[in-house]
Amino acid sequence: MFSAIARIFRTPDLRRKILFTIGIIALYRLGSNVPAPFVNFPNVEQCLAANAGTDGLLGLVNLFSGGALLQLSIFALGVMPYITATIITQLLRVVIPHFETLHQEGQAGQSKLTQYTRYLTIALALLQSATVVTVARSGQLFGQTDVAACNNLLTNDVWWAQALIIMAMTAGTGLIMWMAELVTERGVGNGMSLLIFTSIAATFPSSMWAIWEAKGFETFLLVMIIGIVVMSLIVYVEQSQRRVPVQYAKRMVGRRTYGGTNTYIPIKVNMAGVIPIIFASSLLYVPMLIAQFNTPADGSEPPAWVAWVSTNLASGDQPLYMALYFLLIIGFTYFYVAITFNPVEVADNMKKYGGFIPGIRAGRPTAEYLDYVITRITFPGSLYLGLVALIPLIALATVQANQNFPFGGASILIIVGVGLETVKQIDAQLQQRHYEGLLR
Repeated sequence: MFSAIARIFRTPDLRRKILFTIGIIALYRLGSNVPAPFVNFPNVEQCLAANAGTDGLLGLVNLFSGGALLQLSIFALGVMPYITATIITQLLRVVIPHFETLHQEGQAGQSKLTQYTRYLTIALALLQSATVVTVARSGQLFGQTDVAACNNLLTNDVWWAQALIIMAMTAGTGLIMWMAELVTERGVGNGMSLLIFTSIAATFPSSMWAIWEAKGFETFLLVMIIGIVVMSLIVYVEQSQRRVPVQYAKRMVGRRTYGGTNTYIPIKVNMAGVIPIIFASSLLYVPMLIAQFNTPADGSEPPAWVAWVSTNLASGDQPLYMALYFLLIIGFTYFYVAITFNPVEVADNMKKYGGFIPGIRAGRPTAEYLDYVITRITFPGSLYLGLVALIPLIALATVQANQNFPFGGASILIIVGVGLETVKQIDAQLQQRHYEGLLR
């Protein structure tokens, strides 16, 4: 293992790519700690020291930004606008035929879709930064808290100061997007995925230290053991796939013979990634947000439905919240897989190049067979996603370890998935140069 790592740094091209990636990650982490203009940073530190936090969607954004959201830094939004824009662009392919046509045009069409995604990212960054500034000005960024400093997070709340904060956060999102594309072009791995990986990994030490201080060494050790087991299981499931065999018939083109090869279509157990968890968290945050705006400011008795939402849907340790969260993840997994994997398109491409599944006729029967396989394999994948997402909520309800339990939910899925993909890319580049990879 150590000899393989030494070979990495003895290879000039690979060493340059890895050092470039590390440099971009360092700049990203530096920007996550630079406060935006007109932010009362001492008051922000007091709120963070008081362990005030947010749940639901804001907590997810704070996780993906590496804690930059609650610090009101220039990188407060992190990568969430880009993730949201990418998801919207994928969904629009089903609704707008022009987007689907661009997707099928190859590299030129993909470049155009990428450009649309960039424009949409900036628009969403403007909207989300305005929301963050409004919430920070109202004193609700850290939720319901008695800390007086949390109600005075801005040094100046006039309109032009708020506009400057919004512009700084939007520019920070554009800079993050540019740095991620630089990593993808000149570094190792997918740039946006690596920045998400960095943001989440940056919260792990503080989360583990909070567990040690609050519950002691025994609970800390138990969490570490659970984390190792969960990571091992996630690696096993993420690497699992159903391989549908495909044969290509021989065909003559001039004097050359093409085809006659055997291959397979790899269908992963978890084809949806962490998107269903993000969808479910966002949807469950909506009732709590509506209830928050309908809570009387004078401290009087709220309406009955607001009290019910606050009791059953405001906290992740409630059984109803867990059940709805689990069911929504299952539903969104089927929904997202149905959008991203088109059996008819795959069957048409196979038929075009003379490919067929043994025992299945080309064309519509192949599409029906692939749809059958996808439906069957998505069910255990959705259950797996739901169970992994419930791990932090179960930990909160049982041992009260930490609401941002590090070894569960979207965080551990991203950590393991991005880590595996990056190691595979480094291994492939080592094999090209030394005929021996990083993994044995």
